[in-house]
Amino acid sequence: MITRSATAVSALRACTPQRPGTLVGLLFPALAVVTMLFGGGLALGMIQSLGHLPVAGMSSLTLDHFARVLADPDFFKSLGLTLYLSLTSTLIAAAISVAAALAFNALAGRSRAVQFVFQIPLTVPHLVIAVAVVFMLAPSGLLARVLQTIGLISSATEFPLLVNDPWGVGILAAYVWKEVPFITLMILAVLRAGGAELLDVGRTLKAGRWQRFRYITLPMIFPSLGAASLIVFAYTFGAFEVPYLLGQTYPMMLPVWAYKAYSDVDLLSRPEGIATGLVIAAVVTAAVALAQGLTHAARRRGAVL
Repeated sequence: MITRSATAVSALRACTPQRPGTLVGLLFPALAVVTMLFGGGLALGMIQSLGHLPVAGMSSLTLDHFARVLADPDFFKSLGLTLYLSLTSTLIAAAISVAAALAFNALAGRSRAVQFVFQIPLTVPHLVIAVAVVFMLAPSGLLARVLQTIGLISSATEFPLLVNDPWGVGILAAYVWKEVPFITLMILAVLRAGGAELLDVGRTLKAGRWQRFRYITLPMIFPSLGAASLIVFAYTFGAFEVPYLLGQTYPMMLPVWAYKAYSDVDLLSRPEGIATGLVIAAVVTAAVALAQGLTHAARRRGAVL
């Protein structure tokens, strides 16, 4: 028996990489492909944003395109609108997800039906959700017809504008509808992994419901909640299809502005579109770095900032 165990341990050690270089070697093919595609596209975009576009007769490198983008007053209006919609949809989705995860924690532990229901929206593309929002919230949509049928409004013209509106209600509804299940499932995974035992300890120590949530549940789910919220913010800040379909024409969100500038028939506008896209990438990267720093700090201190 001892000989077999020693043989198994030896075989396991032989199959396990002993040097970091071995792991890098195994990952090198995938890393090379990702680096070539992502890094190559980023480098090409940077060169074109600096004005090197031979097909349009531009060959010199200059920062004038970035300067024109940053000097445009409409840029800051679009940036403010993009930040408002991204932050608001992320905060609303996070708050609803925490409440839903806490409410469904006990049920999710005994039944897979809850997880199945929450997983359905994850397979639906954002564009389909946006179309569904149009059918539901448009002045001639389902909600307006229901309100007209029950007599709360006399005609569709009395229904408030919730699609292509200045406050982006339709965009917020689409993002919250799509992202709540994603954040909820991540929080549920943490709660099911070890939340029950810690809460039992809190009840034993006579901690109230709010105390258990503040000192046990919230610090426990904060890393997963922060990571999921970060993913949602990064996506909503750089997404194109939902604001293109549900947003207003002015001011438009930055991804829509970048797309329209890049696809303009005037090739001289393409560098400005790429420059706007790089600004979006820089903001998302800064948000990722900031959120990661806050998450690591919370993990080290064991408390929510």
